Amino acid sequence: MKSLHRADIDADSGNGEGGALPAGGIAIVIGSSGGIGSALHERLSTQSRFSAVLGLGRTSSPPLDLTDEASIAGAARHVAGFGADVRLIIDASGILHGDGLSPEKSWRDLDATQMTRAFAVNAIGPALLMKHFLPLLPRQGRSVFATLSARVGSIGDNRLGGWYSYRASKAALNQFVRTAAIELGRRQPAALCVALHPGTVATSLSSPFVKAGLDVQTPTQAAGRLLEVIDRLPPGSSGGFFDHRGDPVPW
Repeated sequence: MKSLHRADIDADSGNGEGGALPAGGIAIVIGSSGGIGSALHERLSTQSRFSAVLGLGRTSSPPLDLTDEASIAGAARHVAGFGADVRLIIDASGILHGDGLSPEKSWRDLDATQMTRAFAVNAIGPALLMKHFLPLLPRQGRSVFATLSARVGSIGDNRLGGWYSYRASKAALNQFVRTAAIELGRRQPAALCVALHPGTVATSLSSPFVKAGLDVQTPTQAAGRLLEVIDRLPPGSSGGFFDHRGDPVPW
């Protein structure tokens, strides 16, 4: 994978805006009530290039719960009912801590119930999103499915250890992205399926673990960077894992 730069947009053939998505169509943010998700939804809603911007989550109408496949399928049917091209889907979901779940410092802290919960939200849920939402992407023209992964999910970049369940569930998510991208390319060659690392963002997910000296972004800053990266994704980047600067993250 190569880093993404402005030149990639100019080199990308397909429409006058290069790597930018075609005007019109629907953009969807899943997890739109979260810190990054709400910022993405707000930013996309201020842009005129989409005919509609939908926010989906457990409290939306229809509701979408990553641990309930029936709700995922129902939300996908709801979107299909609009009869418009789905050009952008961003999965901004994820869980790191809460309600007894906390990143493990040692293998002594491993707990099957908490591991199952982490995988359900961080890997299985997004995989089921791919199952039901990737078929909604149009067969013609550029479209993008992007899911928020994490650098700590990189096996090659793991030098600190710890955080077993979060690391492993995000690594599993990355494999789902890579595998789904191959199948997607066979039926929708212009569509992209990617994993994105948003960096450290000042949200409830990261706040207990933020250390001094880190480049901490606001959700609004993170949303802007992620959307810029999405617009710069060149052909051939499907199945890739990129950070908020557009640089590839090792598997």
